[in-house]
Amino acid sequence: MQGLSFDVLRVGKKYRLINFGEVNEFVVEYILADGDFKVKNIHTLEQYLLRDLIKYGRGKDFEIRELE
Repeated sequence: MQGLSFDVLRVGKKYRLINFGEVNEFVVEYILADGDFKVKNIHTLEQYLLRDLIKYGRGKDFEIRELE
């Protein structure tokens, strides 16, 4: 596993998550009390929980990077 860990994600910052070959770019909107994150996709403006992106596990290519 490379890149950032979940505990360094910050509200208002943009990130790229790669998992099982799927690339998601999002901005963190809220940090929830249970440790999850409400995020918004940068391209589609769809809102979802970060756990929904990793609910099937973490692939060998799992990586989170901050976008500039």
